[in-house]
Amino acid sequence: MERESFEDEVTAAYMNEHFVNVKVDREERPDVDAIYMEAVQQISGQGGWPMTVFLDPDGVPFFGGTYFPPDEGRGMPSFRMVMEAVVASFTGRRDEIRERAEAVRSRLGAVGAIEPADAVPGAELLEQAVGRLRQSADPVRGGFGGAPKFPPASALELLLATHARSPGGDQAAIVERTLDAMMTGGIYDQLRGGFARYSVDAGWLVPHFEKMLYDNALLARAYLHGWQALGHSRYRRACEETLDWMLAEMRGPEGGFYSAIDADSEGEEGRFYVWTPAQLEEVLGEGWEAVAEHFGVTEAGNFEGASVLHLPEGAEEPEPEEIAAARRSLLEARAGRVRPGLDDKRLAAWNALAIAALAEAGAVLERPDYLDAARACAEFVLEEMRDPDGRLLRTYNDGSARLNAYLEDHAFLVEALLTLYEAGFERRWFEHARELADTMIERFGDPERGGFFSTSSDHEALIARRKEAGDHPIPSGNSSAALGLLRLAALTGEREYERRA
Repeated sequence: MERESFEDEVTAAYMNEHFVNVKVDREERPDVDAIYMEAVQQISGQGGWPMTVFLDPDGVPFFGGTYFPPDEGRGMPSFRMVMEAVVASFTGRRDEIRERAEAVRSRLGAVGAIEPADAVPGAELLEQAVGRLRQSADPVRGGFGGAPKFPPASALELLLATHARSPGGDQAAIVERTLDAMMTGGIYDQLRGGFARYSVDAGWLVPHFEKMLYDNALLARAYLHGWQALGHSRYRRACEETLDWMLAEMRGPEGGFYSAIDADSEGEEGRFYVWTPAQLEEVLGEGWEAVAEHFGVTEAGNFEGASVLHLPEGAEEPEPEEIAAARRSLLEARAGRVRPGLDDKRLAAWNALAIAALAEAGAVLERPDYLDAARACAEFVLEEMRDPDGRLLRTYNDGSARLNAYLEDHAFLVEALLTLYEAGFERRWFEHARELADTMIERFGDPERGGFFSTSSDHEALIARRKEAGDHPIPSGNSSAALGLLRLAALTGEREYERRA
């Protein structure tokens, strides 16, 4: 929409004449995104990005949707038609829109008004959750549900945890099938390591090529835990390759981690990553056919005339030396291509996920380089991502940090610092974690109904103060806060942390 509509002079002129236009980075302002995404889902029955929402002067939404094309067609109105209809509606039916505003506000804040249960949830809820995952698990291609498929890190961690409690079920088989399918599919960068954001098909073959820091930090831990629980060395390799890629390509000079690598280069999605037989032959020379067969590269291709590298089912472990040598040659040749764009902002929450992954893997795999990177990143966040009063900030770029931090920033960092403490028992990490947890309770806690709001008590006032509960694609601030506080309760013996959890 940016290319098609917002940068079109005629469309932009109409927008500027009739609207106050606000463009939001949903990663920097997840509070704004969450409120209006819920509104769009209520209005249209579905959500997604790009998201366009029309608000009254008080910020209350009265219409919205996801993608609107520049021209009428495919059963959809054009963006210009939508805007004209909104202008007519707001001009002619303003009283009706105003009357509905209060009900809209109430619906958007509904999760925050849920009353707590009478008792702490028991094991039966855990069993129900696992049962639902079993029902939706893809028995052939791994993952859950159909296309598109997103890496289900939180679900895999739940299944591994319940497998450890009760090894007799089929949780291990679901996890193994999913971990294998993802790491052999095109969603995994077969040359460098690291996972793309999601697969457009049900078989993990063709990805949306964008790489996100949060996915890779969460999946590195999922593969580490898979190796610990199931014993397959290939999962250790996937964990290390992913973390090595993060350190090589996602780490800033100050020790923090960038947010994402774009899907596009030279104006085309995936161009940096895909291969044709002719390109393989040019790089590898004699013997290229065996490499093409190994990585599934064909004349027909699987993505716009080229092929996304992937591994055949049951690929040999460890891989033959000739394949390993070819992998190195292809990686070297790929380094000469035009690289995708880099989103170089550092987000506190996502950096916390990276700290936790590096600290745990460093301790478990005896990788001091991972522990050093975790310490450096923690020092960066704690020293550089604070305001003059010492409060945590959300985002850092161009040498400075800004924007109030959210619940997830605090909760993820509490967990990360406790993981770093457990990896080497440096007391400073425990003390920072406890200080952050106390701040989280004070500024985000709901003393009446329990749980935590996504925004602090001194945050900018929006039309609703929400509580997040869903763990997709990253854990919710509330689940992370609960787990971090339970860990603090175990370490300190203080029941107040347990009560808050």
